Amino acid sequence: MDNQRGASETAETADLEGYVRAVKTDLATRLRHVRQHHPEGPFTLAQLAERAGVSKRTLASAESADGTNLTIETLVKVAYSLGIQRPAYFLDDQVFRQVNVELETVKEFRRRGVHSVALRTATSSSPAAASVSALSDLLQGILASAKAARDTLHELPAADGGEPNADDGEL
Repeated sequence: MDNQRGASETAETADLEGYVRAVKTDLATRLRHVRQHHPEGPFTLAQLAERAGVSKRTLASAESADGTNLTIETLVKVAYSLGIQRPAYFLDDQVFRQVNVELETVKEFRRRGVHSVALRTATSSSPAAASVSALSDLLQGILASAKAARDTLHELPAADGGEPNADDGEL
């Protein structure tokens, strides 16, 4: 009976170690992704370490294949330094996807020269993640429509019958 219990405990330990390894790999991938794709980046390990107030060695170890046991404090510091208000970004796949959509929207706004957007909500000071995602999709659609309208206007002949409208101003 002791042999069966020992084998079962060994299998559970192996499963747990595999799970821990998978979480560390996901964390490393997410850390590397946000470092390379952040709207204000890409950041080197040294730049992100300085920005977050953690050591470069800690971040390098976290991004390595072996990973490291990051503290909650380190995860919160890195997330906060990047403007990510949900440290679960590094651990939860759904949060990772939602925040990346938000960061891509910010990156697109910056690319288009948008400096600020005013948002209001009637029910809560913190809209649900689904609302933020829907708003992000809506704003991206508006930007795409504005670009299409601008492109169409550029193709129209000028009012005086001369060259097509060459105004390069943003809408």
